[in-house]
Amino acid sequence: MSELLGFSNVVSGYGDARILHDVDLTIGEGERVAILGRNGAGKSTIVNTFLGVARRTAGEVRLLGRSHPALRYFTAARVGIAVVPQGRRIVPNLTVRENLVLGAAAGRDRPWTVERVFELFPILSERANSLGTALSGGQQQMLAIGRALMSNPVLLVLDEPSEGLAPVIVDELALVLRRLADTGTALLLIEQHFGLVHRVAERYYVLAKGTIVEDGQLAGISAESLKKHVAV
Repeated sequence: MSELLGFSNVVSGYGDARILHDVDLTIGEGERVAILGRNGAGKSTIVNTFLGVARRTAGEVRLLGRSHPALRYFTAARVGIAVVPQGRRIVPNLTVRENLVLGAAAGRDRPWTVERVFELFPILSERANSLGTALSGGQQQMLAIGRALMSNPVLLVLDEPSEGLAPVIVDELALVLRRLADTGTALLLIEQHFGLVHRVAERYYVLAKGTIVEDGQLAGISAESLKKHVAV
């Protein structure tokens, strides 16, 4: 199995504040991996480190098996890693369709198109000419995922995708992510909602105070053994 994203002994943070401490993790082709942890554990700093928002002071980050300096969202998308950021970041004053087309700017030639995103999320087709920021929270999350898919990634990274969503929408999100996994797209789910993680991921890491404190396969792991590490 080829490695898509790897951290080895990574130390990173913001300014003089060190957030991640000697973090090791890896995500391979087609895997569904979750990073669990409470608020403030450093989960989003995982994403910010390989995107260059957080400053790495030690260790190695590998993308597609090669050591890389920090990337930005656009350059990460060009090598096949798309990020659905925390807070969704729908572009104001652009329609749903325009937001999706923006996601194709990376220029990767693979199967995701606007029409295929509309098949995955029919509500986006119905609202294609509406402003993206006029959608509900759940619909905006669908749009953020669809926009990321338009870059045709081999790895889709989702940072707190359940944040602010009603339970029924989280259930729909879990079904969509499983469908995406069935297409061969690898998933890295950064989350504190245990239910979503348990329905989507195969393997997990637990982050506490910037350190990986537990990892393994989700199969056979009881809810109680993991809930102690997450908020809900």
